[in-house]
Amino acid sequence: MNTGPTPAPLSRRRRPGRGLLAAAAAGALALGGLAGLAAPAGAATAPAAGAALRAQPGDLLDVSLDQLRPTQSSIGYDEVYYKLGRYTSPKDELNGSVNKRFNDWCETNGQGEAVTVRPGARLADPSTFTCALAPGQETAASRAGMKTVVVGPGGALYLTDGHHTLTSFLEAPDGGPQLHIRLIVRADFSDLSPAAFWQAMRARDWVRLVDERNQPLTVEQLPQHLGLAYFHDDPYRSLVYFTRDIGYSVPDDAAEYLEFLWGDWLRGQGIGLPGSYDPADSASYLAAVRTASQAMSAAPGDIVIAEGRTADQLGRLTPWNAGKKPTGGEFGKLSAPITDAKPGKLAYALDFRAKVATGPACTSTVTGRHTGPLVVGTGTTCLTDAQQTGPVVVRAGASLVVTGSDLTGPVQAVGAGTVRFCGTTLTGPLSVVNTRDQLTLAGPGCTPNTLNGPLQLVGNPAS
Repeated sequence: MNTGPTPAPLSRRRRPGRGLLAAAAAGALALGGLAGLAAPAGAATAPAAGAALRAQPGDLLDVSLDQLRPTQSSIGYDEVYYKLGRYTSPKDELNGSVNKRFNDWCETNGQGEAVTVRPGARLADPSTFTCALAPGQETAASRAGMKTVVVGPGGALYLTDGHHTLTSFLEAPDGGPQLHIRLIVRADFSDLSPAAFWQAMRARDWVRLVDERNQPLTVEQLPQHLGLAYFHDDPYRSLVYFTRDIGYSVPDDAAEYLEFLWGDWLRGQGIGLPGSYDPADSASYLAAVRTASQAMSAAPGDIVIAEGRTADQLGRLTPWNAGKKPTGGEFGKLSAPITDAKPGKLAYALDFRAKVATGPACTSTVTGRHTGPLVVGTGTTCLTDAQQTGPVVVRAGASLVVTGSDLTGPVQAVGAGTVRFCGTTLTGPLSVVNTRDQLTLAGPGCTPNTLNGPLQLVGNPAS
């Protein structure tokens, strides 16, 4: 059961048609598209279907989010939570501004700030709001806010900047996988073999082949889609995000994966170790941000932080907090609680995090390919990045948590403890009856699903 029109697949696109991830439960979105953008001066804008194979570096390519493939395996969840917390809060409007999500979309689309927003405006429908610059009026400054893409073999589109921003758009209640955005084409490698393509990407540092623990991984282990369900959480990446303009600032010639490099350094220094602070407690988290940012600011400017880059090259900010007291400057702003008229980023992040439903702890986990019947008899079985072919049966009292997976075949649960699907494609019927604790098919932090088949949802508690 899909919501909204399905975009035409890219020519020779791998696994065509899998991109649409629409929620098929209560709260499903009616997603609109963005069409007919005029070509900006000096650059071509073209719909992604087929045109990616003709794109030139510097062109603007109109894509839907479900067409993009990540080039990193992890993100900082708390950065996305901050944005989603801000996007779903009325405080921007109460302060006389437009909601940040419209400004973010306009900036990312190369059109400056949002200037008018109609009542009931939706991020996925650009006809309901206007940006400062019309398509075709882009400037060098407005293009600087856009994200980048590389055209790979067969016209597949690989995102090389903007994983956090675009994931936030995808996870927003009025956004979704079919939301359109324009990206700057960084290179066209569509004529290369897969091996040569990845060699070219590595040579340019356009792919990050380490996981959230800074351990090596292969290109086959990269996610195939945007969305929280597909990425691992790197708490160091989140920590560094909150130190921005306190311990470092983004330089004009920013290194690829700038915040990850700082995070790798903090990890190596033993600063901000998991367990050393409580990420659900604002005072504890704020203290960790202060410790991390002060260490970054105090690092010698010529010390190599990562990949041959020095602290100064990575934007070390000295003095700390631009010389302001802890109650002032950017650190003071970050400290503002959610009850303030203008909460800090950290407050928004923790407020949203508290709304994200989590399933029970996994007692067994299935990953990779599995063919044949799967019976969940006791405990909690988690399917994570799995490809399950065959019927799934959840017996009374047992729980099933499915994240970022593909299921082909019927799924039946009667009297289960918890059933949770996020970022999952199911081809087949889904029957969930009399769930005891929780049924989650949509909601905050739950990446939209594609449910292709009949639904029977009876006697379940609200998610």
